[in-house]
Amino acid sequence: MPRRHPGTPRLLRRLNDRAALELLLSEGPLTRAELGEHTGLSKVTSGQLLARLEERGLVEVSGERPGGRGPNAALYAVVPSSAYVAGLEVLPDSVTAGVADITGTLIAQVTVDPCETGEPVKTVHNAVRRACDAADVSMSRLRALVIGTRGVVDPGTGDVRFSFDLPSWHAGVLADLRATLGSSVTIENDVNLAALAEHAYGAAQGVDDFVLVWAGVGQGLGVMLGSRLHRGFTGAAGEIGWLPVPGEPLPVDVTEPQSGSFQRLVGTAALTTLATTHALLPPPPTSLTSASPDPLSPAAPLLPAPPNAPLSPADLVRMAVAEGRDDFLDEVARRLAIGVAAVTVVIDPGLVVLSGDVGRAGGLVLAAKVEEAVARICPSRPRVTVTQVQGNPVLRGAIMAALHPAREEVFSTTVDP
Repeated sequence: MPRRHPGTPRLLRRLNDRAALELLLSEGPLTRAELGEHTGLSKVTSGQLLARLEERGLVEVSGERPGGRGPNAALYAVVPSSAYVAGLEVLPDSVTAGVADITGTLIAQVTVDPCETGEPVKTVHNAVRRACDAADVSMSRLRALVIGTRGVVDPGTGDVRFSFDLPSWHAGVLADLRATLGSSVTIENDVNLAALAEHAYGAAQGVDDFVLVWAGVGQGLGVMLGSRLHRGFTGAAGEIGWLPVPGEPLPVDVTEPQSGSFQRLVGTAALTTLATTHALLPPPPTSLTSASPDPLSPAAPLLPAPPNAPLSPADLVRMAVAEGRDDFLDEVARRLAIGVAAVTVVIDPGLVVLSGDVGRAGGLVLAAKVEEAVARICPSRPRVTVTQVQGNPVLRGAIMAALHPAREEVFSTTVDP
């Protein structure tokens, strides 16, 4: 193979083509003149570039820009159907798959029950197939597929090293998935994907260093440093549920995530107990004794009917915000601030984004209280806000992660060898 030297016409054409495609994606449809203004290319070179990309099926005329006295100028845009990607969010009780075109537009989204198949490869294949059918896109046209899942993903092998509530996702699953769906399959931690989505579409746009605190049934942390995800040596960076907390017992079994100190402080059981203490929930019913009145007696007090389902931590926080229950919210914020402060004194991020079910439910009200609580116990005061990502943040992050290799593959083959 002949050695390529920088500055050769072919290399310059490739670089110009790639820059033009990325510009059309980020800035929307542009005329030939506008493309030249943004890239510094002459009108002739811009015209040749657009003709080359149009011939390759990557660019098309999408409209016209009204001009002055002369004819309207043609608007060029990336052809959405030039490539497709898929993203998935895997949970114990559901798997959500989405298909997007090369522009990142979500075309179809479906949710399947993992119990239908019972094992990861069949479940993922089933979800992707249904999403592709809904999008009217052949599975063979997918250029990349990224799966977001709970647990620790080994940065060396790409396999799930440990997941408490997804035991069937273990070492070897990635190889099986790639054997079935192709080599473009990647597995990523779900909170890391939420952080990617926040950086691209949410409150962290334009912020190089930030952390995303996932507050919910389980606790997680996404760390972005220099606009790059920090996964850690073993992939376990961000497992904040294990953070030691004064006053909370240390875990005796590290295979049991619910035993982590910070998880004990802000998890489901802790917030449910806290809600009962603050009379946001009624106390649990006591068992009937011999001294208790006969429940069938007319003199017996009427007991409230039990709810259809227990309220989740997010439900409790949402209720407290709606009712203005600052007593409850202040305590939730104080507890979350312990984890945020511990991260802040080590990483010193300029921005902390609250996400997850509890973070979303608390909104800006809870975020402001966490910011104030952190300032009381931490020498630095990061700005704390709530996620601004619309829809499913894990799914959006998975699609975004899939777009990078897909565009790299498609956009790097615009020039004939």
